[in-house]
Amino acid sequence: MSFVPPGTGWPEDPATDETPVAHDPADVRRLAATSHTLAELTARQSVCRACPRLVAWREEVAQVRRRAFADETYWGRPVPGWGDERPRLLVAGLAPAAHGGNRTGRIFTGDRSGDWLFASLHRCGLAAQETSTHAGDGQRLVGARMVASVRCAPPANKPAPDEKAACFPWLAREVALVAPSVRVVVALGGYAWQALWPALREAGYALPRSRPPFGHGAEVVLSYGDTPVTLLGCYHPSQQNTFTGRVTAAMLDDVFTRAAHLMV
Repeated sequence: MSFVPPGTGWPEDPATDETPVAHDPADVRRLAATSHTLAELTARQSVCRACPRLVAWREEVAQVRRRAFADETYWGRPVPGWGDERPRLLVAGLAPAAHGGNRTGRIFTGDRSGDWLFASLHRCGLAAQETSTHAGDGQRLVGARMVASVRCAPPANKPAPDEKAACFPWLAREVALVAPSVRVVVALGGYAWQALWPALREAGYALPRSRPPFGHGAEVVLSYGDTPVTLLGCYHPSQQNTFTGRVTAAMLDDVFTRAAHLMV
């Protein structure tokens, strides 16, 4: 099989063989809207089959595998949100990596981007360990939660517009469920910044009339009811960005130090 069947013992698998499966965008909207807890939502996220191209790609990658991981079992399913159930910090990225989250079953785990990200979170007191290599490795986020705007690894890291739209209800519902506790949102990259605005609006946040441009260190004050919430922009710690010096460890630390300060 080219993916891990739900309920078969994979560490941190939120689903069982009875978890309802979304087969099209209408199913995603219905199942997201009727998820009343994070446990229910993440289970449903993790078995979604609504986008045929993404399903085929993630499962092909899980079957063919990269040579370095040829002896490993790949998750090969959508990667659900994970972390604190009442987070004060929400970290959002674009999508899982083909040989990262699609392999490990945990967003940002098992690839170079994650190496940079978790090291920074650990230095800033937001992660229990400086590395995250696989689900069940003991990593724990401290007052934080991670989500992705698209839950399946896309070919060439580029989900199609209809795939982004199909996946949006999963993100919007997760943002809504954690909104009462969140004080800071960090968008990793320009697309996460764009995807978050409608999700935040749908969750009941008060937003500026015009969307400020994305940038590293960009800071926008929103509100959820009477509570101020800060949205921070952060360049994505992709290999391209870290190799070229567009993102440095100090730059990541600046953003997450600021986030930790605002969480208090």
